[in-house]
Amino acid sequence: MAGTNKGPYQQDAHPPIPTGLTRYLRTSVVWQCIRFWIIGYKVLKLMWKPHG
Repeated sequence: MAGTNKGPYQQDAHPPIPTGLTRYLRTSVVWQCIRFWIIGYKVLKLMWKPHG
């Protein structure tokens, strides 16, 4: 049973490689601007709510 332990430098220990879509969304300026505005809108909605 000692052979089933995965060490930190074995192939199974590395994270998965991102897909093409994931890489595109991480580097796309247009997508980042859209996400910025969506998150900003969500924050504003929280601020507009009356305290209760």
